[in-house]
Amino acid sequence: MKLLSIVFLLSASLLAAQQQTAAPTPQAAAVQPTQTDFVSQKGFVLEDETPVRLRLNRTISSADAHVGDTVDFETLDDITVNGTLVVAKGSLAFGTVTDAQPKRRMARGGKLDVNIDYVKLASGDKAVLRAVKDVKGGGHTGGMVGGMVATSIVFFPAAPFFLFMHGKDISIPKGTEITAYVNGDVRMDLAKFQPPEPSTPAETTAPALAMGKLSIGSTPDGADISLDGSFVGNTPSDVQVAEGDHTITVKKPGFQDWARQLKITGGSSIHLNAELEKLPAQ
Repeated sequence: MKLLSIVFLLSASLLAAQQQTAAPTPQAAAVQPTQTDFVSQKGFVLEDETPVRLRLNRTISSADAHVGDTVDFETLDDITVNGTLVVAKGSLAFGTVTDAQPKRRMARGGKLDVNIDYVKLASGDKAVLRAVKDVKGGGHTGGMVGGMVATSIVFFPAAPFFLFMHGKDISIPKGTEITAYVNGDVRMDLAKFQPPEPSTPAETTAPALAMGKLSIGSTPDGADISLDGSFVGNTPSDVQVAEGDHTITVKKPGFQDWARQLKITGGSSIHLNAELEKLPAQ
């Protein structure tokens, strides 16, 4: 099923303040408390339409975003199914920039479209998400499922709706909150969500890995960070890294890849800043 995009529109009050002539923005629906403890009659299943509240981890802007950029969120609640924790508060969720255009000449404003993709479960598996609760009967034209937040940003899950602002870029600030929904029933293996069996006295317990802290920034911000080939977030970010030798790679469309090899020791704190060089114009 093709995922519907989450498109971000500035509120009518903000548009008026900036003397825009666009049509009034629809009023936000009242924000309801989010249920986080669910009982499934289908077994150990994270059911379709389960709400997942998310917070944006970094600011994204039409000025420097590119199609295909990864957008990372964190979950705001623990979610349980039949009494078992399946999504822990603070878990990562990811989206993708599907359309991005900076402000242009002739007072044509920027354009920004972000698709919410999936959330990581406590087992390490993924649950696919969508922007609207009910997609039956052409639900893409349905009402607002997000809400007005302090930044005057409204999340409107209709697709495609884009904001054109005279000479302005669209910026969605770090910390902005949205509600997404599980896209289809997710059948899970209960064994993957159980704590490990306690060791017997005769067994030897492997020592815990010593960890170090790695703070990674880049110029410009918003680049993808990979640790030993695995994506771990976007700049700027703090990453907990196991003791040992590692390869850090920072990538951003339109710039040359940046990579460093370093040795992490337990309890250490290292700061890196990747100065990204633009690729030559084609």
